[in-house]
Amino acid sequence: MYYLIKSSLTECSAAECHNSEFQYVAVLTFEEWQKEQSSFDMGIELDINENDIHNTKAEVNYDSLTGTFSVPSRRNICGKDYQYAFALDEKGIVFIDSTGVVERILKRIVRTKRWRMPCMERFIYDFLETIIARDLTLLERYEKELDAIEDDMMDENTETTLVRVNEIRSDLRELRVHYEQLIDLGQELQENENNFFKPENTRYFRLFTDRVTRLHDTASSLRDYAMQIRDVYNTQIDVKQNRIMTLLTVVTTIFMPLTLIVGWYGMNFRYMPELETKWGYPVVVIVSIAIIIGGLWFFRKKKWL
Repeated sequence: MYYLIKSSLTECSAAECHNSEFQYVAVLTFEEWQKEQSSFDMGIELDINENDIHNTKAEVNYDSLTGTFSVPSRRNICGKDYQYAFALDEKGIVFIDSTGVVERILKRIVRTKRWRMPCMERFIYDFLETIIARDLTLLERYEKELDAIEDDMMDENTETTLVRVNEIRSDLRELRVHYEQLIDLGQELQENENNFFKPENTRYFRLFTDRVTRLHDTASSLRDYAMQIRDVYNTQIDVKQNRIMTLLTVVTTIFMPLTLIVGWYGMNFRYMPELETKWGYPVVVIVSIAIIIGGLWFFRKKKWL
């Protein structure tokens, strides 16, 4: 697919793309790029495939700028990333993508963007902004979910597990790494080492970098929040376990004297006078009840119950 950067992104043919006075945007598969890269006259041999892409970055070459994107799917952030590459110079930009995600982004730009002063810098800004367009809403949803989980933890009638908290924490970690890479990419574009971009238009990259920085800070704060919730949960588990151990200790302590009495009078020596006493059994019962009541009173006074 080929486009020209006019007042909007306008679809065109390959011939129009190479011969037009307007800057172009091209989307090729990895196989198509191997066949057609010489026609773009960028002076590079970008031999890359999908399996070689691991992160988002940009590299400055002598007369071109190349790089890769590794973008987490917002539906499954910890799943497989969308991976594609790009190469650009002052004439235009080529995306090398076999996933179809770049084409979907460009179609969205065609539908929604109109430019008073069309330029490559503004297109790149809109492309990058589309990647993160829904991230603020996503982070707000995570925040509300974490708030709900924290409220559930305060409710003694609700049993909350760490599974969802750990999933959110993992998603936020992946997003934070993704934002760090986008910040580096934006700064590399803003540097404009090859002077492909007009100096007055590099402000678009600064705007993008500032926005991603705010998203990065938000994701970091929410990840810390998730870790705090996990610590609170673990603390509550420890408190419950301590209560159980305290109760077991109290019960054991109360019944230890009773166990002694049972063991003592279970010896059945011949000359144990209590065995022949008429009131022996009632006295032992009363003493046992008194020990239980006295133990409960003592532990409650000490606020151990």
